[in-house]
Amino acid sequence: MRHRYRAGLAALVLAGLAACEAPVQDTAPRAEARPPEAAPPADPAPSAQSRQLAAYYARIERALRDRGLLRTDGGGPDTPFTDTDIIRNFERIVFHDEYAPGEGYRPSSGASGGLRKWTGPVRIAVEFGASVPSGQRADDRAMVAGYARRLSRVTEHPISTGARDPNFHVLVLGEDDRAEGLARVREIVPDLDSATLNVFRFMPRTIHCLVVAFSGGGDPHRYTRAIAWIRAEHPDLMRRACIHEEMAQGLGLADDSPAARPSIFNDDDEFALLTRHDEILLSLLYDPALRPGMTPDQARPILRRLIGARGAGPA
Repeated sequence: MRHRYRAGLAALVLAGLAACEAPVQDTAPRAEARPPEAAPPADPAPSAQSRQLAAYYARIERALRDRGLLRTDGGGPDTPFTDTDIIRNFERIVFHDEYAPGEGYRPSSGASGGLRKWTGPVRIAVEFGASVPSGQRADDRAMVAGYARRLSRVTEHPISTGARDPNFHVLVLGEDDRAEGLARVREIVPDLDSATLNVFRFMPRTIHCLVVAFSGGGDPHRYTRAIAWIRAEHPDLMRRACIHEEMAQGLGLADDSPAARPSIFNDDDEFALLTRHDEILLSLLYDPALRPGMTPDQARPILRRLIGARGAGPA
């Protein structure tokens, strides 16, 4: 099961399996870039609690895969979708939140809001807790860099890794790194409200990962910073699924829909990785014709025109 939470001045999202975003906090102060952390001389042994979490998530991944879930094929002939499906799913996922802004894990009212996205470059940095093994760090850095290139290609928006002044922080942390992670979150957003900080502090194990996106400059619909928290105890596929969903949610795909298929924005866990359907949603979201703050009614005729021009999905 996936749980999403959107926070920040702009939005927060959580995920039970893969990702999450939560309501956002406005004006997040600019944090200084943290120098790359030095690799520890030897990989530390995980605590009993961390080992138990790793075993728990490994059991979940095995059970899901045994049921034919966590697909990595992106969909196929068994998952057709139409232009009407795309518009419906876009409106549900882009204009709604799963959790109420600034109220922890309290479900949202279900009311729609304005369209939210980044208007400036997205500069991604991956940081690791001291407990994360060195081999996993190398794999995850490469994974995030490759996925960032894919997201930039799909959205035609500047999304990159390796910048000295990152504004999208992907924190890969084990349970043994929680205090370190909380300190880093406060460093990135010094005036973070207690409700949003507690989302990171009190993550139940059913929350597999989360992302919090923040707006700035007095406009709650323009994202300027984001923090994704990825549990290091996940086995490889679930950790990759978390990264796929949280990074995409942090770009503005905030909610889930049980009707979205093939999609990672669905609580059924059928798909682990970003699908062609999801690429279409991102491409539409970052079309210049769709502006931050637009309502569903304002966006709908533009969506119809864009989809008609692009041939987004099978008729």
